[in-house]
Amino acid sequence: MRPNDRTGLAIILSLVALTLFDAMGLVIKHLSSTYSAAELSAWRNLFGLIPSIIALAAARSWHAKGRIWRIRQWRLALMRGVIVTFAQLFFYMSLGRMEFATASTITYTNALFMTALAVPLLGEHVGWVRWSAVMVGFAGVVFVMQPGADTFSYDALLPLGAAACYALVGVTARMIDDDVPSALVSLYSSVAAACGALILALSLGGFTPVQSGTDMAWIIAMGGFGGTAVLFLVVSYRMTEQSNLAPFSYFGIPLAFLLGWLFFGETPWDALFPGAFLIAAGGLLIIWRERRRTSQSRVIPDRAE
Repeated sequence: MRPNDRTGLAIILSLVALTLFDAMGLVIKHLSSTYSAAELSAWRNLFGLIPSIIALAAARSWHAKGRIWRIRQWRLALMRGVIVTFAQLFFYMSLGRMEFATASTITYTNALFMTALAVPLLGEHVGWVRWSAVMVGFAGVVFVMQPGADTFSYDALLPLGAAACYALVGVTARMIDDDVPSALVSLYSSVAAACGALILALSLGGFTPVQSGTDMAWIIAMGGFGGTAVLFLVVSYRMTEQSNLAPFSYFGIPLAFLLGWLFFGETPWDALFPGAFLIAAGGLLIIWRERRRTSQSRVIPDRAE
């Protein structure tokens, strides 16, 4: 446990972050009929830079180390931002083409992808429990996507691609030196994502003129929601161990269903269940196994001493 562990407050902040992410998704879905996914990604990253800068300015470890901007693995940090650009593009496209809860639920497979990617990228040994969890989770994806059914659409591959990209971002974060402040890594990725999204938007047709002051307000709110959510997650992860927060991330699935129903009148019961339960079950099984492995690794050195 960390010396200044404040698990209760960290859980609250992480839940607020999830709510803000969903609020951002609602705005994206609302604006997607007028603006392309690439444009929205560029706007989100532009206004989302502000909370990232605030997070770095508030990071004590960064100030204590002399406010150094350059990091040894700067190429990897920037590459993560490029991956985020494509993750956002896929997810934002899915929000414009699919029901809100369905698209959001499929992205929760990122925990499954992270387990699979940890083998080739981090050299981790994944045992039968975690591989079983991955299989259960992907069985849930099959139920949600319903390949072969008349209602199947290849658009369902978009949030799955987004989940894979977000998982790659998560795994590569563990490849960066531990002494680098999380806020600095986040800022590197945010800057790269903003530049990548801008280039992508310009190459795919440019920017649509903002139609009204109301739309501009929604765009600013979208960037603020997303950037603040990232800021809250960074703060919450510094308050307690990530394993304490991970189980609460699946709060986003019922929340997405509720918000989709309230704002868009969507009730995708047939599409989401039982697949959503299997996705959550697979992710939670992975989390349980990780926590058990961590606790065992702490007990064994104590016995050796």
